[in-house]
Amino acid sequence: VPVAMHRALSAEDTARGDYYALLARLFHAAPDAALLASIAAADDLPADGDAALGRAWRDLKDASSAMDADAAAEEYERLFVGVGKSPVSIYSGFYTGAPSIDHPRVRIQKDLAALGLARSERISQPEDHFAGVLEMMRVLVAGGAGRSPSSIAEQRRFFDAHLAPGVGKFLAALGRAPLANYYRTVGAFGAAFMALESESFLLD
Repeated sequence: VPVAMHRALSAEDTARGDYYALLARLFHAAPDAALLASIAAADDLPADGDAALGRAWRDLKDASSAMDADAAAEEYERLFVGVGKSPVSIYSGFYTGAPSIDHPRVRIQKDLAALGLARSERISQPEDHFAGVLEMMRVLVAGGAGRSPSSIAEQRRFFDAHLAPGVGKFLAALGRAPLANYYRTVGAFGAAFMALESESFLLD
């Protein structure tokens, strides 16, 4: 019987996978009371780590401790769904000005197929929804969906192709949005983490 060997994740990659998973969850839907309580009760990041990420995480913890789940749900709806055009688009194609013939979701579909993956039939959102792109990065970093963690080179290729072109603009738009309250701290945490990821990929 074949035995699949999976490399053990380092503490750093475990944390990276957790951050991607958390951001994917928060952009997929508003946090419920249990998630807010979990974030609020989480430990601070190590003092010898990235200072900007540590500050953004503390701010997110503080905001989570004060946030009500119903208010978070209302804010998510008003920011990302709304009536008509949402105040903040949560789709990467919006920020890259992509033509339909070479839309980000088409490229993501091709890259997922090359990795032996596809969007779940239970998910109605298109592939360029940032929650899905962040979740795919979690799979590449930490493994899942029947896959072992991917190499740094493969992670970097996916990040550069599908996150780097638009995620900074998305998070900046979220930070400027008048309707953003709790999600302003989510965006700041995401921006600090994306900056650290970009820097780390350049050094590898």
